[in-house]
Amino acid sequence: MIIHLALIMDGNRRWAKANGVLPWLGHRQGAKNVDMVIKYCINQKISYLSLYTFSLENFKRSEQEISYLFALIGEAKSRTEEFIKSGVKVRFVGDLSFLPESTQSACSKIEQATENGSVLQCNFLLCYGGQQEIIVASQRLIDLKIKNVTVDLFKQSLWSGNIPDPDIIVRTGGIQRLSNFLLFQAAYAEIRFLDCMWPDLTYDLLNSTIFDVINAKKNFGR
Repeated sequence: MIIHLALIMDGNRRWAKANGVLPWLGHRQGAKNVDMVIKYCINQKISYLSLYTFSLENFKRSEQEISYLFALIGEAKSRTEEFIKSGVKVRFVGDLSFLPESTQSACSKIEQATENGSVLQCNFLLCYGGQQEIIVASQRLIDLKIKNVTVDLFKQSLWSGNIPDPDIIVRTGGIQRLSNFLLFQAAYAEIRFLDCMWPDLTYDLLNSTIFDVINAKKNFGR
């Protein structure tokens, strides 16, 4: 049974280039697949979904592309009623202080409005980096002067909080690395790399990938 699905949504810009459109239009096309994945998780009774939306390294991109991405994130506010009706709790995970104030405000309002969602918790990882998350968690524990640190206690100090670790991490785009994504939480995750670009991921391909994981045997070192 899959409880937590995590996705690295890679390939939007390469999809745009292949289709002869501007890079940020690839992100808009990719945003449509977020709806598909949310519906998939609800249909399959998956409780947690984590989406690598914008990494700290993405700030190296052009200002025009970054501004478009932030505007696209801000547009999610118009989807709030849909999230509420579907029972989706939305969380934005990362160092949100890097976001423009308008985007921070939109994120906060979405979180507050959907906080009672009990069907699916959808985590959008924004201004996120796995190494940075570990450093922040460590500093929090140091500040609290806690000597005996357990895994569960450490998780509580992470940006993502003490939620179940991902059962599976799927990365589209044909690149085989985690790129600073959920490094602490990925300890026992099944990882699948798909050659298709993110906008080209289909419901059927995602479903077959998930069932491949379900059929995989884990022994956790035993």
